[in-house]
Amino acid sequence: MTGRAARNKGAAAERELASMLSNELGVVVKRKLGQAREGGDDIQIENYRLEVKRRERLSIDEWTRQIEAAAEPGEWPVVVYRRSGQPWRAIVPIELLIKAMREKL
Repeated sequence: MTGRAARNKGAAAERELASMLSNELGVVVKRKLGQAREGGDDIQIENYRLEVKRRERLSIDEWTRQIEAAAEPGEWPVVVYRRSGQPWRAIVPIELLIKAMREKL
């Protein structure tokens, strides 16, 4: 895949996820523009920083390092990815998962 095709695929994935999150959360979620040049996150909702990937070959450790480097203290780094024909999946720090579980118990 060429650089332009990969960028277009990535932007489409970010728009797809932003739309899904907007519908599910009832708030307007927009992708950040220019994040690729800056090496930051793709979407930010409150203190959640999301790195969005639409790839067949997974590089989870690399993506995790990237979003953790972009997150400021007190922010939650989250990798959200999807392969063709698969649902969106999220990788979160265990502390975030525990916090979410505690709120439901």
